[in-house]
Amino acid sequence: MKALITRKLGMTSVIGENGALLPVTLLSAGPNVVSRIKSEDKDGYWAVQLGFEQTKKPGKTQQGQFKGFNMLPKIIREFRINEQPEDLKIGDTLSADLFNVGDSVDVTGISKGKGFAGTIKRHNFHRGRKTHGGRSYRRPGSIGSMYPQRIFPGKKMAGQMGNDRVTVKRLKVALVDNDMKVIGVTGAVPGPRKGIVLVREAK
Repeated sequence: MKALITRKLGMTSVIGENGALLPVTLLSAGPNVVSRIKSEDKDGYWAVQLGFEQTKKPGKTQQGQFKGFNMLPKIIREFRINEQPEDLKIGDTLSADLFNVGDSVDVTGISKGKGFAGTIKRHNFHRGRKTHGGRSYRRPGSIGSMYPQRIFPGKKMAGQMGNDRVTVKRLKVALVDNDMKVIGVTGAVPGPRKGIVLVREAK
């Protein structure tokens, strides 16, 4: 299983093998500790839980789950897998060198929240005309006044924009620096700087 919990640092650019300038998002890939392995017999499915950014010593209530851990992970995320992992056990540490340059990865993060937005900003609606007596400039227009006399679920309307879980698939790993604990992936990654980003090998 190739998966890491990372934190977004920002964007830069690198020169590719063909001489083209590639936009790259840098991800801080500190050590990830395997905190739990779920089994199909006990939990109903196979999964690996990783801990990121260790902060303090485990208390009495965490001694059972984090037995043998010197520090308690601040962030815990779960990655589902199809079968029992043969090369992982509780307490193992995963680092940036888990990935290689050229690997294809899926990146998941929480997009930036834009607050309450209208239909033009949220769904790219056209605005109404501003001449010939037009008075509906940024209003969405009719949303179903006759049949069926109700609004269908999923109707594109104004509302909360952003702050959603977004996955960008099949990005390429452009650089791996295990000494600085940094991974660079081509293209943009959802979320603000310092946001939590999950990186997993593309299926």
